[in-house]
Amino acid sequence: MAECVSEASGPEPKRRKPAAAAADGDAPCEPGEFNFDNFQLERILRENARDKTVFIHGKVGEDGGDVRDAVIILEKTPFRENTLPQLLNKNADLHLQMKNDIYSTHHLHPLPAFNEIKTTVIYPATEKHIKKYLQQQMYLVNETADDYRNITAPYLQSQTFSVQWVYNILEKKAEAERIIHEHPDPKNGFILIPDFKWNQKQVDDLHLIAISHCRDVKSLRDLTAEHLPLLQTILQEGQMAIFKRYNIPKSQLRIYLHYQPSYYHLHVHFTAVGYDAPGSMVERAHLLSSVIENLQFDPEYYQKRTLTFALKADDPLLQKFKEEGRI
Repeated sequence: MAECVSEASGPEPKRRKPAAAAADGDAPCEPGEFNFDNFQLERILRENARDKTVFIHGKVGEDGGDVRDAVIILEKTPFRENTLPQLLNKNADLHLQMKNDIYSTHHLHPLPAFNEIKTTVIYPATEKHIKKYLQQQMYLVNETADDYRNITAPYLQSQTFSVQWVYNILEKKAEAERIIHEHPDPKNGFILIPDFKWNQKQVDDLHLIAISHCRDVKSLRDLTAEHLPLLQTILQEGQMAIFKRYNIPKSQLRIYLHYQPSYYHLHVHFTAVGYDAPGSMVERAHLLSSVIENLQFDPEYYQKRTLTFALKADDPLLQKFKEEGRI
């Protein structure tokens, strides 16, 4: 994994290995070394009132006198049915704020055990991580096939995107205990693993990642009819594995690929259809069932069509498109 990512829930932080979909291509580091003892808040990078999430940039003073950056993501965890009786009992601290006829609003201060905040730590963080979570203007790019060949592909080839953390998962060097399902075939196989953003305590926000064993396919643009057996295996076996483990039928799953992806190794997202997952918006997510149908219709569909995606204002790829007069 390209960054030290750890998560904490409740009073005792849990230390864990880095997980899928959080890499940005920087040098690896040892996870589990972070704590708040020497943490100093610098600024709020971004916040989302609807999702109850805040992204924070801070500095951490280390024993040797060095000061290093950290990015902290705080997110309120979903309510769980099995804890509601304890949450809504006579020991709960309920304060009336307003009452009008049959309607009233209150502030509820639950017991500490229920004040759980999911905490994701990126430490040490680079300037790239900080910019990733900084609130920025977004631009839509309509990338034609020629744009991909002349702008995007050369840009990607000029960059260094480490996916060693992905290979560690595929080779069972990391996170082997988290694997939900595996089809071991090197060409048409994959590993199904929980996304690191999902705490696995409830299925309302279920989010798993299918990572292809094939290392030649980087993104949606590389897919041809040759890859239909791989995509169909991921779709069918992923659905069956999730039903077997979580009792969720395929009709309640949203299964899609990102373009552009957050890392360049073919992977597929499985989320609960009722969960408004980050990255599931129309300009980024491509339903796997539609991808399969498109390739059956035209074996080179994704080499030909225009693909739309959003880029942040400071993204170097956006600058490349501007230089070519495409934005």
